[in-house]
Amino acid sequence: MEDTIAAVATAYGEGGIGIIRISGEKALDILEDIFEFNGTDEIVSRRMTYGRIVDKDNGKVIDEVLAVYMKGPATYTAEDVVEINCHGSMVSLRKTLSLVLRKGARHAEPGEFTKRAFLNGRIDLSQAEAVIDVVKAKTDKSFDVALSQLEGSLSVKVKEIRQKLLDLLVDITVNIDYPDEDIEEITYDKLQENIVLIGDMIEKLLSTASAGRMIREGIRVAIVGKPNVGKSSLMNGLLRESRAIVTEVPGTTRDTIEEAVSIRNIPVYLVDTAGIRDTEDKVEKIGIQKSKQAFNNADFVIFVLDGSTELSSEDEEIIEYLEGKKSLVLINKIDLDMKLSAEDIRNILPDSQIIETSLINGEGIDEIENAIEELVYGGGISQQESMMVNNVRHIELLQKTADSLKDAYNMALSREALDFIEIDIRNAYEFSGEIIGETVSDDIINEVFARFCLGK
Repeated sequence: MEDTIAAVATAYGEGGIGIIRISGEKALDILEDIFEFNGTDEIVSRRMTYGRIVDKDNGKVIDEVLAVYMKGPATYTAEDVVEINCHGSMVSLRKTLSLVLRKGARHAEPGEFTKRAFLNGRIDLSQAEAVIDVVKAKTDKSFDVALSQLEGSLSVKVKEIRQKLLDLLVDITVNIDYPDEDIEEITYDKLQENIVLIGDMIEKLLSTASAGRMIREGIRVAIVGKPNVGKSSLMNGLLRESRAIVTEVPGTTRDTIEEAVSIRNIPVYLVDTAGIRDTEDKVEKIGIQKSKQAFNNADFVIFVLDGSTELSSEDEEIIEYLEGKKSLVLINKIDLDMKLSAEDIRNILPDSQIIETSLINGEGIDEIENAIEELVYGGGISQQESMMVNNVRHIELLQKTADSLKDAYNMALSREALDFIEIDIRNAYEFSGEIIGETVSDDIINEVFARFCLGK
């Protein structure tokens, strides 16, 4: 923490601007050692200054830049910070960073700027993790959720839970240690009431976890069916472009085609598969095997049927694969003479949602998007809600907190000694503290920040 660190803070590659970030007590000294003023002779905190980066050992100008010095603690890392805005050339960035390192800084480790912000108390651990989610957000919704957590929405909820747990621990401890004092005795009924209240707060957070993770990580949707039922037309309809080749010839799609798309602000990875059927074509067989793998790896399966024909043996084989999978059944080609009805499918797949479509005409696309949205949100939360738990580590710790509270509740119900109940309440307090970094180990902290990019 005594070191001054530096790194390129912008993405590698050509661009209009590239930024070198420096943080630590030597940040200003390093800037003054390599910066040559142009039109002014002083650096003022939080004022952009125009000049040149010069290697004063040989007098060589490296780049024409804008530099800003920001005095701590009101900075990203809560330390003195310098940012040098170079031209976005890899050569300029490399030479400037090399000079900064020669003048006394060391190269920052991945995520070290944000790690210092956490260790210096400017943000908590859940906010630090939200930083990388903001950087990696693929849709407006995932960005909004990450930004909400960066601003502390989850931290506020967790701290509220921890305060209630702490109040409960104090009441229990006082009753254990000072039973003869003139204090309010905590009853088992009161204990149970408080535990249920805190448990409900945790369950409300956990109820957003499924949607939160899907919004953060996206969902894999496999489009399956026998050849020539309209799978590629569905892919093109959802993408709003002609990505997959559509012909009347069965077996046109020989391999899986994967595309990323935002559907109702949800990141979706569409996998258009080769039609599943018996074939002697070696290439098509490989594609069918990949289709089955895509089917097994999918979060959601869209099963496309040709409504103008009766169920075939290939259809029945796919239906067997649908067992235990979240699925949507499309009866396609309703613009033709229908030989297959929704009622026929409902008798075979009573739990699946069924939509009748004419994909070649674009009919049914909105209903399909509605079904994907319903899969994510499930009616429990709204699209507008930005307070969602979307981090696997947070979800696991909230679940451990909830489990400890359930154990405490059962002990209170059985009228066990307060000493035993206190252990479970304290465990819940410790688990919830790990979310925001108040009771977390160094190993966990290092693991979290190792996932960051350099310069952040």
